[in-house]
Amino acid sequence: MALFDPTTPVVLDGGLGSHLEQTGHDLSGELWSARLLRDAPDAIVAAHRDYFAAGAEVAITASYQLSYSGMHAAGHSDELTTALLAESVALAARARDDERPGGVVAASIGPYGAARADGSEYRGDYELDRAGLSAWHERRFAELASSGADLLAIETIPSRDESLALLELLKGSGATAWLSFTVADGRLRTGGDLAEAFADADRVDEVVAVGINCSHPDEVDGAIRAARTVTDKPIVVYPNSGEHWNRVTRRWEGDPGFDAAQVTRWREAGASIIGGCCRVGPREIAAIAAALR
Repeated sequence: MALFDPTTPVVLDGGLGSHLEQTGHDLSGELWSARLLRDAPDAIVAAHRDYFAAGAEVAITASYQLSYSGMHAAGHSDELTTALLAESVALAARARDDERPGGVVAASIGPYGAARADGSEYRGDYELDRAGLSAWHERRFAELASSGADLLAIETIPSRDESLALLELLKGSGATAWLSFTVADGRLRTGGDLAEAFADADRVDEVVAVGINCSHPDEVDGAIRAARTVTDKPIVVYPNSGEHWNRVTRRWEGDPGFDAAQVTRWREAGASIIGGCCRVGPREIAAIAAALR
């Protein structure tokens, strides 16, 4: 499968962590699904298989919350972190080879805020400047860029500073990536202009698609319009269910707003790579696959 032809729709997977929770795994710790890379790797393979069986063509690895600083804070060595980054790609590839040969493995690079485990990826109010963000991302980025994944999924990015830091790391790395932002009210979580952030990505040859994820489904239409004003690159969208995470009670609240019927509209508007994020499971991915084929 080409990475990616905008004339051909591609089905992404759904939320890996939330699916693991729904199948009985405790992800209450700060490492979230990354803990299972060490403690229950077969569960991660099974979750990837569930999405491939539902019709997904792309698996996003369980490395979103896996970082050197986060693992160090939890008392783990850099050597273990490096090994688990490689393992995240190997597990997704195993599921792909078993369930959907020819499918794609996208190595997840989550934002700095994900390692803080305080919800700051949905605010972007970091204490680090662009240089600090680049230094924080650099080692993990290099490991995943050379991991053998088909591409990188740079995802849930809340700010232009963080996206620019990551784009600089991507240039000349030998890897390709999609770049996906988290948004609210049509803007970056920091209030920045989404079209400007997409335009930054358009200027980087290694970026193969741009879009949004980990956002309410109602944000998708506006994001597609913003992307279309500044880029001809394929557009990737994988919103949440529409519920929101209460970090105090550590529970999902609100009503799901995700409806697979929206997928046809998103495709007609210009999105070609479509899936789901938190609380979007295999059943919803199967409905997306049916709508796109």
